[in-house]
Amino acid sequence: MILRSLRDNAKNILQNFPVLGLVGSRQVGKTTLAKSLVHHYKKAIYLDLESTSDSEKLANAETFFKQFHDHLIIIDEIQRDRSLFPILRSIIDLDRRPSRFILLGSASPELIRNSSESLAGRIGYLELCPLNILEVDPAKDLDRLWLLGGYPPSFLNPEISSVWLDNYIRTYLERDLPMLGLNANPVTTRRLWTMLAHLNGNTINYSELAKSLDISNQKVKSYIDFLEQSFLIRQLPPYFSNTKKRLVKSPKIYVRDSGILHHLLGVSSELELFGHPKFGSSWEGFVIEQIYQYKKINHQLHFYRTQDGAELDVVITKGGIPAAGIEVKYGASAKISRGNTESAKELSLEKKFVIMKDGEDWQMNNGFIVTSLYGFLTKYIDQI
Repeated sequence: MILRSLRDNAKNILQNFPVLGLVGSRQVGKTTLAKSLVHHYKKAIYLDLESTSDSEKLANAETFFKQFHDHLIIIDEIQRDRSLFPILRSIIDLDRRPSRFILLGSASPELIRNSSESLAGRIGYLELCPLNILEVDPAKDLDRLWLLGGYPPSFLNPEISSVWLDNYIRTYLERDLPMLGLNANPVTTRRLWTMLAHLNGNTINYSELAKSLDISNQKVKSYIDFLEQSFLIRQLPPYFSNTKKRLVKSPKIYVRDSGILHHLLGVSSELELFGHPKFGSSWEGFVIEQIYQYKKINHQLHFYRTQDGAELDVVITKGGIPAAGIEVKYGASAKISRGNTESAKELSLEKKFVIMKDGEDWQMNNGFIVTSLYGFLTKYIDQI
C-alpha cells in the first residue's frame, strides 16, 4: 500500500472530531485510507451504500447507530443516502466524543449539500486527491505519474491503464454524475469534458462552448461547476489587484488528473505526449495540481494576466495579498519573459519561482529562484 501523505491529517481530525469526512473522486483511495486508520480501534464497522445488504442495515439507521454506539462506523459513498445526515446529527449530539464516524463521499460537501448544514461543527473534512509526487519515488516515477495520472489503478498497472481510464470515464458519465444530480445527457457531458481537455490551461469562453454544444451559456457554466465539484476539473481564477490595467477576467480550466486528460486527448504514450500541442499545458496543470495538494490552508491559487500580455502561471495569495509568483517550465531553459518580470513587479512579489521538471536550484539576477517541482514542494512551499 502506498502511504498517503494525508494520513496524519486524517488521524488528527479523528482524534478531535466526532466525524471525519473524506471526500474525493472515485477510486482515489478513500476506502483504503479509511481502513488503514482503524487498525488500532478494537471495534469498527465498514458499510458501503452501494451494497444492497449494507444499505438494508441502515433501513432503520437510528436503531443501528445506537446498537453499535461503541464502534467506529465507516460509511462509504455517503452521497447515495443524504437522508442519513439529520440522523447522524441527532446521534452525535447524544454523544460528541471523537472518532465516531468516517464518512466517505465522491463529491464535494457543497454537492452533497446536507452534510455541511447538518454536521457543521461536528465534522472535519479532508479531500483525498490522486497520488502526488511525494507519495511515489520522484526519481523513478515522475514521468509515469504525469503520463498515467495519480489514480492508483492506473498508475500501478500501466499495462491496463488505458482500458481502466476508459471504463472510469464512461462510468462517471453514465452513472455517477447523473446519480449526483447532473441533469445532462452523458453524450453532451462527454463532449464538454473532451472540449475542456483540449482547452486545458486556457481561459474559458462560455459562449463558444455553448454554441458548440447547442446549449445555453448558463447550462455550460452549471455543467462546468458540477464537474469541478465532482473533483474532475479545476477552475483557476484570475487574480485582480487594484491596478487600472485591463485584466483577463475568465478562469483558466484544467482537467485535474493528467491521466484522464491524456486519455481524453487520445494520448497513450510518452512519445505521443511529447508531440502533442497540449504538452506544455499538460505539464503546467500537473504542477498546479501538485501545488494544490501541499499549499497551506490559508493560501489561494490564481493566475495573473493583463490584456497587454504580462502574466504569471500561478500567483499564491495569503489573505488576498500576493505572496509568491510561479512560472512553470518543462524544458532545459528557465528563461522567463519580460511580461513575467513586469507581473512580479506589479504585484510586489518578493518570492518568485520558476518550477522545472528537475535540476539544481539557482537564483536569477531578477530574483526568480529556479527549482524542480520536487524541490519546490519540499523546500519552498512551506516558506510562503
